[in-house]
Amino acid sequence: MAVKKLRPIRWVKRTVYLLEQRALPFHEKWVKCDTVEKVAKAIEEMTVRGAPAIGITAAYGVALGAVRSKAKSVSVFEKEVKKTIARLRLTRPTAVNLFWALDRMAECLEAISMLPVDAQKRALEKEARDIHTEDEVLCDRLGEHGAKLLAKAKNVLTHCNTGALATGGDGTALAAITHAARKNKKLHVWVDETRPYLQGARLTAYEVDHAGIDFHLITDNMAASLMRQKKVDAIIVGADRIVANGDTANKIGTYALAVMAKAHGIPFYVSAPTTTLDLTKKNGDEIEIEQRNSKEVTHPQGIAIAKESYPVYNPAFDVTPGNLITAIVLETGICRTPYQKSLRTALSAARNESK
Repeated sequence: MAVKKLRPIRWVKRTVYLLEQRALPFHEKWVKCDTVEKVAKAIEEMTVRGAPAIGITAAYGVALGAVRSKAKSVSVFEKEVKKTIARLRLTRPTAVNLFWALDRMAECLEAISMLPVDAQKRALEKEARDIHTEDEVLCDRLGEHGAKLLAKAKNVLTHCNTGALATGGDGTALAAITHAARKNKKLHVWVDETRPYLQGARLTAYEVDHAGIDFHLITDNMAASLMRQKKVDAIIVGADRIVANGDTANKIGTYALAVMAKAHGIPFYVSAPTTTLDLTKKNGDEIEIEQRNSKEVTHPQGIAIAKESYPVYNPAFDVTPGNLITAIVLETGICRTPYQKSLRTALSAARNESK
């Protein structure tokens, strides 16, 4: 029997519905977002997470604000939509897909400014739907390209969550794993728990189990030992932002994996859509790293493991230098060093394809 596809974002009757990822894997419940502020809070509080999924949700947030607007005049409507976009820009700073999606919605608004309000509402709703649909196609292509890199791997390690729960399709890095598993039924996955928010333990394990792929859940500090025992053939992760020289921002803990992979001669791959590229930044030092609430560390899943009064350092992401990355998988193909050249070529190809 075919496995039902996981899809965490729904747009139904001018309303955004989000699978509450903080409740997984024990409870599957949907959050109804019928105001822009509810959408913004859902992104900020990680009801929805994963760079592509954040971008899609933000696009739907703009569509939501538009279709529910009571404005009669074009000028008032435009002000309201721009206010919605400005609010959603403040939700999370690191994932570039958020800003890409909002920029695209803003460009759509500008392009249709001469139309009546009702026509603009329909156009903005269609644009958000298109962003969602296009990401599903991108994920499939990412999976195909990434699977080629994993063709000979028996044991693959991944970090954080990069599957359907983080995207509009089957995922980025996890799509490579699921595509590879279709041809190699003996493929085994090591799932990093991904502290402190536990996206691996709560979400990736849930997804690979749902897909029927053999796996083991491990704590983050077990990875190096597995590499030393030659029980890891490849590592593949996602990305929230990739800059011009190939430096990549991803969930905290990714950099440590890349360093360990280099030490043990294990290929380290990054998989992401071209919407994650930010070639305006020269290197990873220019990436803003989000600092999150201390209670994610002291009270994971609401359970106290340390005093709330303790000072906590809780960056959501770290930066992996491009020279530690074996290859970057994009929907246009596989990029290798020098990344300054290959990433620009890939981005140009993606833009030409979308015209």
